[in-house]
This record gives sequence, C-alpha cells and structure tokens, in this order.
Amino acid sequence: MNTAPLPESLPHDPWPVAHAGFRPEGRFRLKAEDFQVTEVLPYEPEGQGHHFLLRVRKVGVNTDRVAKDLARLAGCRPRDVGYAGLKDRHAVAVQHFTVPAGKVDNDPAAWAGQSWCVEAAERAQKKLKRGVLEGNRFRLRLHLSPAGREVAAVRFERVLRAGVPNYFGPQRFGRDGGNLDGARKLFAGQEKPDRRIRGLYLSAARSYLFNLVAAARVEAGSWERLLEGEYAVFPDVNSGFVVADPAREAARVAAGDLLPSGPLPGEDGAGPNGAAAEVEGRVLATEADLVAGLRGEGVKAHRRALRVMPGEGEAEADEAGLWISFRLPAGSFATSVVREVIREPIS
Repeated sequence: MNTAPLPESLPHDPWPVAHAGFRPEGRFRLKAEDFQVTEVLPYEPEGQGHHFLLRVRKVGVNTDRVAKDLARLAGCRPRDVGYAGLKDRHAVAVQHFTVPAGKVDNDPAAWAGQSWCVEAAERAQKKLKRGVLEGNRFRLRLHLSPAGREVAAVRFERVLRAGVPNYFGPQRFGRDGGNLDGARKLFAGQEKPDRRIRGLYLSAARSYLFNLVAAARVEAGSWERLLEGEYAVFPDVNSGFVVADPAREAARVAAGDLLPSGPLPGEDGAGPNGAAAEVEGRVLATEADLVAGLRGEGVKAHRRALRVMPGEGEAEADEAGLWISFRLPAGSFATSVVREVIREPIS
C-alpha cells in the first residue's frame, strides 16, 4: 500500500480508481450544458413567513455572483441571502436561495440577471442555511467514441450496483491545489487570510487528508468493506458506531445501508480502533503537519463515508456520447462517479 504524500500542488486526477478494467477515453464538461445539476432540499416551503425561497436557474455564473444580485434586488445585505451550498460556475445549475421579504415590493418570480433567472418564489419561515441540503440530481454528458459509449455504459451500470469511493472533487482544492498550499502556509504562520479564505483552506486540508485515507483503502481493496474496528456510518444520517463484528454487518454493507468511513481530522470526535485505526494512523502520519494544523485551528473532527451509492441512475446514448443521470447525497461529488466511468485525457 502506497501512503506517500502527494505533491503540494495536486497533479491531474491523482486518486486511484476502484473499478478494474478498461476505462474508455472521453471528455467531460466541454460546455456548461454538459453538466446539469439540481438541488434537492429536505423540506417544502411553508407558503408563509418572513423570507422568500427562490428556485434559481443559472448558467455560467457562480453562486456568489447570483447572491449579490439577489441582495441588490431584495434591498438587503449580501450576508442576509441564504443558500445551502456552492454550485459550479461551468454548469447549468438549479439551486435555492432565500431573501428577506421585508423590503421586496414586487414579484421575485420575475427577477433575472445576467445568466440567471428565478423559476419559482414562495414564502418561507427561515433563512436557508449552509449544508441544509438532501442531495443533488445530476445529468451529465460524456463525449465518447461509439465504441467507448458501450464500455462506459457497462461501467456506469457497475457503479450503480457497487458505488464509488467518496472522494472530494478537485474543486475543493482550488486551481492547481492553491487552497491546499494556502493551508500549509496558514499552519506555518506564513499567511493570515480572512475568515472566508481561511475556511476554504481548512476545508481543503481536511478533504485532502480524507482522500489520502480513501486512496489507501482503494489500493488495499477495503474501501467498500468493513475492517476490524471500523467506525461505520449510515448513509442518510450524521451518525455511526464502531463495529464489533464486521461479518455480522456484511449484508447491510453490501446493500449500502451501512458504510465504512474515513477521517475529517481535527480535535476530539469519534473514530475507529484496531485494524481500521492502524490504516488511518499510517496514512495521516505522512501529513502530520496538516493534522496538527487543523487541531491548532480548533477544527472539530468528523467522519465521512468512504463509499457513496449513486441512486436513480439512467444512461442514454446520443450522437456525441453518453448522457448519464444519477442522484447523490449532499457533500458527494459527481466527478467521483465520472472518473470511474471514463478516463479524461491529460491536457
């Protein structure tokens, strides 16, 4: 098992894939319309309250830009605009925002800006907070040769049955790994970023450490099964437990109802013991400065599933390649599915 640390600036797609066999070469996201994502909220708006819940369609524009436009139209401060999470700029994205209703004197359903428009507006009781998201539905176009489409469709079916490693996607680390480099400088006292940038750096460091552990488990063939002492988590709730007898839980693991987990390092927090803890310890020791830096910044430790099971999957070929559709829980990345289906050429 190779647990050597990767370079500070991440190379193209460094993490090992889980599913063996030939991956056809294909291209992904040649244009915004190739990547379509729709947020799924865990609740419906109440139809009354001091906020408007807006369903917004945006193309080629980032979440922060839309939030600033909405603040201007609502007559509020940008920080008063709520949203559950960031959505890629280079995509067709449907996401939700809330704005205070107090100064709104027209119909928000008619609001629009450069590259975005409001599709629906309903009254809601509360501001939408970060992380309040059930999941996302994706529809993605993979550009492939005719022969490649057939192989990719077979691989996608395998992904739907077995799941994929729950890697954090490359956007978490910034351009050329810049957020991770920033975290190293932060921990070394070489940089003092503002609160927002600090959050990006801390997130990148935790995500990188998780991916290192996930990669080691993939290489060892244990990413989808429980080790002795495993801290297993449930897919739909933020809880888990240390497994006393992995064999007894094998059926739930096979069905995706119980998942092995990896670390989001920090202070305190639950974790594995035995063989699972030994694997994590060996990997995290290669990046001891990052682990210590997160603890020094007061970040709380957490767990994340090593395996994610895409749902509601469909594949449809066309003249340019293959459309794949699927649903993922909040916090999981569509790129983790795509990379198990195709191999993108290194530009």
